[in-house]
Amino acid sequence: MNDTMSLQEKSLMTCVEIGKAVTATLHMDRILEIIFNRLNRLIRAKNWTLFLLDPIAKELRFEVVAGLPSQMLRNIRIKLGEGIAGTVAQTGEPVLVPDIEGDPRFNRQIDEITGFVTRSLICLPLKIQDSVIGVIEVVNPEDPSLFDETSMPALSILADFVAIAIANARIHREMEALTFIDDVTGYYNTRYLHQHLQRLIEKERKTSLVFFDLDNFKQVVDTHGHLMASQTLGEVACVVDSQMEDGDSLVRYGGDEFVVILPDQGKPAAAAKVEKMRLALANAVLLEAVGLHVKVTASFGIASYPEDAAGKRALLHLADESMYRSKKGGKNLITMV
Repeated sequence: MNDTMSLQEKSLMTCVEIGKAVTATLHMDRILEIIFNRLNRLIRAKNWTLFLLDPIAKELRFEVVAGLPSQMLRNIRIKLGEGIAGTVAQTGEPVLVPDIEGDPRFNRQIDEITGFVTRSLICLPLKIQDSVIGVIEVVNPEDPSLFDETSMPALSILADFVAIAIANARIHREMEALTFIDDVTGYYNTRYLHQHLQRLIEKERKTSLVFFDLDNFKQVVDTHGHLMASQTLGEVACVVDSQMEDGDSLVRYGGDEFVVILPDQGKPAAAAKVEKMRLALANAVLLEAVGLHVKVTASFGIASYPEDAAGKRALLHLADESMYRSKKGGKNLITMV
């Protein structure tokens, strides 16, 4: 940007640039990258941090970090009122600190962890309708004039614009997530299955795919009706999910058929996990909350990428075919390709 422009002019120009860039995407990661790149050009500093607020835990988490090793800060949380960032998140008021020495609000924890030396900082709240959703912290900015109170209108405009961009991305992410959820079970649907599985294969990540179908489910429908049958599917999903780990995904494929995606797991690990699922389901008593006693089993089929198939369609077909072999073999079985 032209050095002869005022801070307010530069800030407005940055807002325009961010606005143009984010119209091309509503994905959070990309928007945060765009915001950082534009802000870093506007205000030169040793490091930048963008915190987002968890409104339930009432904690700030490090969302974007520049100038510091982000892996060291990934699990650190800052409570409301803790340090300068926590104070800004709690009060919703910006803080300019030209000399950090002697400021009782400053928390040296991050400097001690990273070895960085903070001398000055600018901390701005990100607000939507007077509610704080995050904080931007600029550490050791190169331009001392930024600490003049006359810079606050320009910095506030910038912070407001960043908050709007992040809020819009969050809304998009929440709406997008809803399109991946099955209405009956509350777990993933086939749209998610195809997109997630395709991404795993494109990244060449070893993945096991499990198809399972409930045995004799029509008896549950005929005996208890469609409403209770739908509730049974939800409880089946919960039982299977109880045997899964972070990174695993459960999908309702259709009817009483489900798919489990197990990234980074070969057949031996997948088979052991599926056996736990099979036993948990066979031993579960369903619909107890409504005074019924329903027992179901399922037939399972397993196929693995890239061991059994080189693409998504072939992998789905082989896992499905293996499941039907379990059905024909007597049900309540596990069959692998």
